Amino acid sequence: MDMVAIGRVVLTNREHIIALEPLDRGLIGTLLRYPYEVRDQKEYFDEIQDVKVTKHMLDLAKHIVTQKAATFEPAKFEDHYEEALTELINAKRNGKTVGQKPRPRGENVVDLMDTLKKSLATEATTTKGKKPRKASSGQKEMLLPIEGKRGAEKKAAKPVPASGRREAG
Repeated sequence: MDMVAIGRVVLTNREHIIALEPLDRGLIGTLLRYPYEVRDQKEYFDEIQDVKVTKHMLDLAKHIVTQKAATFEPAKFEDHYEEALTELINAKRNGKTVGQKPRPRGENVVDLMDTLKKSLATEATTTKGKKPRKASSGQKEMLLPIEGKRGAEKKAAKPVPASGRREAG
């Protein structure tokens, strides 16, 4: 009938809206968002300036996408969390003492600070006598709100005591 059923389901102590639709011989459920969880796109994209993309750049981007395109193979992806959890449970079942595993060490570790210093030194020697580039008129730091409308309402209703810690903007 090309219809979707809307219902409610409780997951992890919270009620969600769910859309149920037929798929082959079964049903597929999709969790939907409440209106207060969906933000207006203008909050994020209004200050982004239109950029003219040259035909050459567009062709290059299309070429890269074409070269990297492949069929999705879910078997290539592994759930490392589940593997580690299964390993931990089996170790506990066998009576082994479970402690923290050492973090894997990378073989090809690059010191970003040294690389940045070298890059700045190289740039300083090559750009002597040139004027520094100015930021474009629309280039600003993007600050995005984190909490939804309900979070803002709760904050306004109940002041939070100062903890001596700085809040991120």
